[in-house]
Parts: sequence; C-alpha cells; structure tokens
Amino acid sequence: MKQSATNAFRTYFEPVFRRPEFVQTAALCLRQGAKGPEVLLVSSLSTKRWIIPKGWPMEGRTLAQAALQEAWEEAGVTGRVDEDAIGAFSYRKLVKGGIPVTCRCDVFRVQVDTVTDRFPEEGRRKRQWVAPQKAAKLVEEPELKELLRSL
Repeated sequence: MKQSATNAFRTYFEPVFRRPEFVQTAALCLRQGAKGPEVLLVSSLSTKRWIIPKGWPMEGRTLAQAALQEAWEEAGVTGRVDEDAIGAFSYRKLVKGGIPVTCRCDVFRVQVDTVTDRFPEEGRRKRQWVAPQKAAKLVEEPELKELLRSL
C-alpha cells in the first residue's frame, strides 16, 4: 500500500522534531478531615493557580521520594509515600527563556502525618485542604481533575 508524502512525514520524521515531554513528580497529599478525606492544594509560584506539590526528579531519590520532598518544600507536610504512581497528568510550562514545554507528572499518594507552619516556600505559596471533588473543580489540568474525582 502506498503512503502519501504527508503520512510518511508524520510517521517517520515528525517524531524527530517533536520536543519530548519532560518528566516531573507530584504529591497527592491526603488526610482525614472532619467531613471525610481532604486533599492538599498549593498555589503555583507564577500564575497562582491551584495545583498539587510537584517538581523535578532528584538525583539519588526515586520519583516517589522526590514527590515527598516537594510536598515538604512547597507545603510543609511530612508523611508516608506510596512507591507506585496512582496516575499522571500533563501540563504546559514555560522554562527559562519563555520556551513552552510539556511536562508529564507522575502522581504519588502521600498519607500526611504532620503539617508545619515553617517550610522552605512558606512565604511564596498559599495552601488549602479541600474535599477531592472540590479540588477537582479548582485545578485546571483535565487529567488531574479526573484523578481527583476518582478518589
């Protein structure tokens, strides 16, 4: 079967020019509230939209351990992290120079043990605990919305 030039380009050459997704790690921090499970949301640094703690992989740590570290740095929480991702979501991020890239965040469940008022990014972020269904309404990323709705 003959392939058109456009189809051949898309199949064989387009992937070479497409920028790969960047891998990040994210912490879905959970605790039991007075009315049921609660999810921790934090504000992003630049746009101030609601997100879950996330960041880049860290040398010498698994993605799950890096997610737990991000939860501490961005929200002041400590707890127990599951080593298996419970899902993933993608979003667009501007990196240095204003270049847009696609990031894929693997999401790890964190059962929160403690929450402190003093943490590395305390003056730069807001945080709030909300029911999973409300969290799904507050975040922008469609795949993250679905993950939160499934809790």
